[in-house]
Amino acid sequence: MPINALMLSASRVGNSTYLSHTVELIRPLTHPGQQWLFIPYAGVSVSYDEYLTKVQTALEPLPITISSIHQFADPKQAILDAAGIFVGGGNTFQLLNELYRYDLLHLIREKVENGMPYVGWSAGSNITGASIRTTNDMPIVEPPSFTALGILPFQLNPHYTNYQMPGHNGETRAQRLLEFTMVDPLTPVIGIQEGSALWRQGDKLHLIGNETAYLFHGKQQEVELTANTDLSHYL
Repeated sequence: MPINALMLSASRVGNSTYLSHTVELIRPLTHPGQQWLFIPYAGVSVSYDEYLTKVQTALEPLPITISSIHQFADPKQAILDAAGIFVGGGNTFQLLNELYRYDLLHLIREKVENGMPYVGWSAGSNITGASIRTTNDMPIVEPPSFTALGILPFQLNPHYTNYQMPGHNGETRAQRLLEFTMVDPLTPVIGIQEGSALWRQGDKLHLIGNETAYLFHGKQQEVELTANTDLSHYL
């Protein structure tokens, strides 16, 4: 079975309620009666139980049941038994560190490559790239490696915005991604705005939603990628 992975930029759009805009995007990846597994490891400032309840409530319109990996004595078996996997937002460094700690990264990659649906948002989308070197998060922990799932062969930057607050003199997002491409000109970065997502189905990749995405690759900086377009050539 081909890869079927949905990388959402964020859990909200503007003032929308938690995950409400994602329900109809996720629905095509689900089938009635399935048991999906949620991975809450990126949630640092919320308990895993609270995080699970929040996700279950938000995704209640879907015809599936959702449990969390922290409820199982054997995390690896929980992944093996799951029909699909959700990976939530929070701190990307903490998320990746925990996946390494429980030795889950290769198992998740293998399951996804064999067709298990994957849905991530924010940090959960960050780890689908080649590495987490273009995340926006603070490195509150040091994972064994920055190497991530590699569901996408490039770098992903969710929550992309190049807005600069008046009077603020720090680097814009585009300037930070320029720095990445200066030291790694061969690896593309795609920044996706809130409300949009990348959907990989086998050797097909689509930018979905109504927002423009942006490409950073070598000397190509902040190149607009039209909403609802085919990006398969980046695979």
